[in-house]
Amino acid sequence: MAAHGKNINLFLMDGSASGRMKCTLANWTGVAYRIPRVDLDLCRERNDLKQSGIYFLFGGSEDSTQQVVYIGQAGVRKNGEGILFRLQEHRRNMDKDYWSEAVVFTTSNNSFGPTEISYLENRFCALAADAGRYLVKNGNEPNLGNVTEEKESELEEFLEYAKILMGVLGHKVFEPLVTAGPNQSLPQAAITFHIRKGGANASAVQTAEGIVVLAGSILRKDPVPSCPDSAKNARERYRDAIDQNLTLLRDVPFKTPSGAASFVLLRSVNGNIEWTTEAGVTLKNFESAGD
Repeated sequence: MAAHGKNINLFLMDGSASGRMKCTLANWTGVAYRIPRVDLDLCRERNDLKQSGIYFLFGGSEDSTQQVVYIGQAGVRKNGEGILFRLQEHRRNMDKDYWSEAVVFTTSNNSFGPTEISYLENRFCALAADAGRYLVKNGNEPNLGNVTEEKESELEEFLEYAKILMGVLGHKVFEPLVTAGPNQSLPQAAITFHIRKGGANASAVQTAEGIVVLAGSILRKDPVPSCPDSAKNARERYRDAIDQNLTLLRDVPFKTPSGAASFVLLRSVNGNIEWTTEAGVTLKNFESAGD
């Protein structure tokens, strides 16, 4: 069955694409906000940010090329403070200085209670961990809580809408680079391409974002004298994803086939020719056959 289109309302609260955003979907009671860390104080008068909800803290890590995310819940307190107050607490916490922007999910009718936010926090954490794009900073797995089957169905629908809006707000935290999840096979439509030379034994697949060198690929050890700086820099950038045997520990994305091939072989190459199917068809010829 074909997916239906979605009517999304995106409001630039400060008139700038880099500022605060409010995002809603037609016929959905959920509300999403993207709030840069530096703009938290501008949200003090927003009543819906004093409600219960789920929040995501996005940032980077000095020790990894992966982006990081912390996922938490905020309930309404006796003083009337909810999500925004919790974000302000995180801003004061020096252990969470990595984040630069928050994404918040709440509702227009203030319908989230402790059961709902516990369930959503647990499911959001599991989905982000399964996707593997971001390093999930949560130390412990959130409690799923006890929900009725009716409430579970309702919250799962909320999750589906929230996943759409998260991508619209600029974070593909729930979208795997290639695979459908841990220990699951590639999509049937994905054609695997290979490079097997110079001590390398690498596999990759094309995606809408470029090409992804797959976990388990073995890379060439030493660069040739004419190795481009871009390939050396890529090896350095993804050093946390390469073990001592030069095996990739996770999927690594590249914009171009040549960038990916140079990363594997540590030399200047034409990726459209170097990447071949199991039958030996080059990526170039494979794409030409579809014209």
